[in-house]
Amino acid sequence: MLEGVATPFRARRGTPMGKAYKVYRVDYLTKMKIPIGTVTERRSQARSTDSHLGMMKLARKMYAQSPEDQMRIIVGEEQVA
Repeated sequence: MLEGVATPFRARRGTPMGKAYKVYRVDYLTKMKIPIGTVTERRSQARSTDSHLGMMKLARKMYAQSPEDQMRIIVGEEQVA
């Protein structure tokens, strides 16, 4: 472990933090998804299809640089460690 670096609370207990999903900014002119970061799901139970909207809102809040940019942020597939 690194000296002076705090570990997440759940990681200290031996439980994994959750699933990480890639976050993309979509360029609609070139039809490309540009990876800009990740969002970690910290729920103990799986999300329903309707509940993915909450993760999308969180990603937009974290990564959007302007109100117009919010419509270009999407959450992609789960990252595999």
